[in-house]
Amino acid sequence: MKVTKLNYSTSEINKNFKMKVYGYNENGKKVDTLVGVSGLIALIGVELANKQIERAYKSGADKTVCKLRRGLKVTYYVH
Repeated sequence: MKVTKLNYSTSEINKNFKMKVYGYNENGKKVDTLVGVSGLIALIGVELANKQIERAYKSGADKTVCKLRRGLKVTYYVH
């Protein structure tokens, strides 16, 4: 089994972004909360977190919204 890790450090991500998750989790429970890196990984996994964080860094916008097919929306706010 291949072990994947984050492309950026946890402290760097938390320093640059506030991450808000909205929608439904895998149990069908409604979620609308701010999360840190560990909460984000628990909800979407390391691979998707890497893709979305890279997208947020490259966009250069104040707010980047990433939507997943399963009804979960992650918003990255630059601060």
